[in-house]
Amino acid sequence: SLSEEEFSPWRAADADAALGVATMATGKWLLYAGLSLSLVALCFLTVAISSDHWYETDARRYKDRCRTFTNRRSDPGFIYIPTHSLPLRAARAEQRGEERAEPRRWAPRNRRHLFAMSAADECSRRYNSTNMGLWTKCYRLGFDQDVEELIQQGIIERCSYIKYYYSPSPSVRKDFSYNITRTIQQDDWHALHLRRMTAGFMGMALSIILFGWTIGLLGCCWEQGLMHYVAGLLFLMGGTFCIIALCTCVAGINFELSRYPRSLFTLPDDIGHGYGWSMFSAWCGLGLTLIAGFFCTLAPSIQPPPPSRTTYPKSRMEN
Repeated sequence: SLSEEEFSPWRAADADAALGVATMATGKWLLYAGLSLSLVALCFLTVAISSDHWYETDARRYKDRCRTFTNRRSDPGFIYIPTHSLPLRAARAEQRGEERAEPRRWAPRNRRHLFAMSAADECSRRYNSTNMGLWTKCYRLGFDQDVEELIQQGIIERCSYIKYYYSPSPSVRKDFSYNITRTIQQDDWHALHLRRMTAGFMGMALSIILFGWTIGLLGCCWEQGLMHYVAGLLFLMGGTFCIIALCTCVAGINFELSRYPRSLFTLPDDIGHGYGWSMFSAWCGLGLTLIAGFFCTLAPSIQPPPPSRTTYPKSRMEN
């Protein structure tokens, strides 16, 4: 019978072998999970780029308000006086000697009065319910019956392409001063650059992630840990480009809403606007890409190195 000291090297060898198998299994699991997540991220980003629901507006409340404003009585015996032009509460507060505290948040009515925009000025512009993507801007289906009738008659198209080249803005009128016209033109250039950056970085992110997935798949076939590490770095680089694209997209939308003059570019208070499901899909693709990059860069460091081939020196021929 063998002693316990003779069994100990065998037990240590078996433990090392079991640990090596578990480590290799963990590394392969991380690698396959990273490649699967990168493929799902590619699907999310492809859907986001090809769809047109990045930013949406809802103008139904605005049109209802303007419809009631245009349908008010116009007979000679009726005098229309807007209620916000009657300073009854302000006069009553001044008579009592109460201190007038500045409101923290201006109501929509007070904001219109502050910027000298009446309801007629707001309703003179036409706002529609739209959804916008990287390539097209469309009228939302079923939000406006008048627009739907014009689309069915072929007078207007539901979607129009977003221009990635400079063209004179239709907002510029001949009665504008030179400074206002120059400001609008410069802002058009800035908005154009932000749109180009968004589309360019999003396209580069998609290409880099696809290239990294191809490199990782080839590394699985050839059992090359270096290719897996390179694939993880490419996933992280693609995620960085995707972050830049999403940040420029948000900055471009905020820039469009804060342009000067405010009466032309700022949306009225009763128009709902926000980001759509395409933006959510892009952010999901970004998160999955970063996780896939972390898994693929971590997998080669966990897996044990492949066994090196031992070479034996050739024997010298004897004379």
